[in-house]
Amino acid sequence: MLILGIETSCDDTAAAVIRNGRETLSSVVSAQDELHAPYGGIVPEMASRMHLEKIDTVVNKALSEAAVSIREIDLIAVTTGPGLVGSLLVGLSYAKGVSFAKDIPLVGVDHIKGHLFSLELADGTPIPSIALVASGGHTALFHLRSRDDIQLVGTTLDDAAGEAMDKAAKLLNLGYPGGPVIQSEARYGDPGALPLPRPLTGTDNLDFSFSGLKTALFTWLKRHGYLDRTSEGRDDLPLSIPDIAASFQEAVVDVLVIKCRQAVEAFEVGHLFIAGGVARNEPLRKRVVQAAKEDGFRVHLPPPELCTDNAAMIAACGFHSKNEASTDILDLNAYSTKALGIKGPLKRGRSA
Repeated sequence: MLILGIETSCDDTAAAVIRNGRETLSSVVSAQDELHAPYGGIVPEMASRMHLEKIDTVVNKALSEAAVSIREIDLIAVTTGPGLVGSLLVGLSYAKGVSFAKDIPLVGVDHIKGHLFSLELADGTPIPSIALVASGGHTALFHLRSRDDIQLVGTTLDDAAGEAMDKAAKLLNLGYPGGPVIQSEARYGDPGALPLPRPLTGTDNLDFSFSGLKTALFTWLKRHGYLDRTSEGRDDLPLSIPDIAASFQEAVVDVLVIKCRQAVEAFEVGHLFIAGGVARNEPLRKRVVQAAKEDGFRVHLPPPELCTDNAAMIAACGFHSKNEASTDILDLNAYSTKALGIKGPLKRGRSA
């Protein structure tokens, strides 16, 4: 079976062709980082307009690189949510048009569930396991009992981990997106230079909170004059920007690793995997590997290209949802947020 995946949930226009849910024949991503960088974050209207400009080119490139024609596609899988509704509707409308014109079955795929299926394209999804999805828009822990039984066991109460990184980078005037630039700057800093809180890590529940961490950074920067227009180039500031970046990154990583270890222990599973854009962070990857050695569980990390938004994971997830596919597509619609995007037998788990 050849599956065409289409993903436009945020600011990346992506298309991919996957064979039988496991073999990647092509994966094309058109990013918009440069477009949104001057604003320090994603401008939804600009994102959706860029999707309109790029989607046909991206889909045709994915088909070309896979050396297949649209007539050979057996199934189209498209992201329906959660995400920016304007962006989602571009991909969904395009997929509906192709489905109708070419009489190809179409299935809607949840973006978060797509991340949970990203390992299908690498080593396979470990079942049962604990999964952390951490990105600019989501930070949540799931207990995977099977591919069809996914339980939400912890979620952020405010900011997502990647969102906190973006906001910290903006405060430090480092640029956008925040995660990569903070990681780059942090390589030259001391992660213990600035004491910052690790919110909710002293509790037994598995929820996250990053808003207080961001506020603590803002308060410290303001108190010590870093937010003044005249602060650039001053040599009387108590800490360097690399020290501050390293300290903030360390706090975020600490929280994520602590919660992952709690979840693995609470649900007595032997596997942990991490997905989403934040899963590219090198200190996080090193820390979870070390935690796995110390606690006796196995950790699974997708290749970096499968961590960020991509259509290959959407196609892989679509393959496992193929029984839901139909050419009767009028009722299929986009949604911005819905129980963290996991549909079906999702239950909010009891706190550990």
